Amino acid sequence: MTKKIAAIILSSFLFSNVAIADQPFGGKADVEFAKELWSVLIKEKLVGSKRINVQPFEGNEPHGAIQQATATTVTVGGRTARVLVKANHGGKDISIQDVYANPNKYLGAYTVMFKREKGYDAENKNWFWAKYTPKGALAKNPKGAMIAGRFMKGKSQGCIACHKGAGGEDLETLTEK
Repeated sequence: MTKKIAAIILSSFLFSNVAIADQPFGGKADVEFAKELWSVLIKEKLVGSKRINVQPFEGNEPHGAIQQATATTVTVGGRTARVLVKANHGGKDISIQDVYANPNKYLGAYTVMFKREKGYDAENKNWFWAKYTPKGALAKNPKGAMIAGRFMKGKSQGCIACHKGAGGEDLETLTEK
């Protein structure tokens, strides 16, 4: 390998890592917190195959054609705060009745907001955002970054931008407009 090729590969690697490190989401601390959050959500029966089955409603993208939403308070890492959990369902000809009768059959993902400590992200009401697969793994964006933390902060798309656009004093949009 020539020095020039090695330099190109190294600079490409460095720039790609800088971009990932500068993201306000998907880093090691976000992933660790998201795993701890998931454990609490399982224990509280807010996610997982034995979760509390709440009334479904019609929704839309990105959450799914049918959704189930729960808002409550949980303790994560010694911090007791508000959490919003959406179970997002999809499938051909899916109905509210189908989801209520068998909520795990049509489940595509869980999207979660947890109110972090003051100063975490004051600009966006201190919310921590995460998207999980039905089995609890963190979902990834198209670039391979984990969807956990201040997802897509400062962008025109993503969790924060959508919730800001939907209105509401604290970005707590549980139902679609």
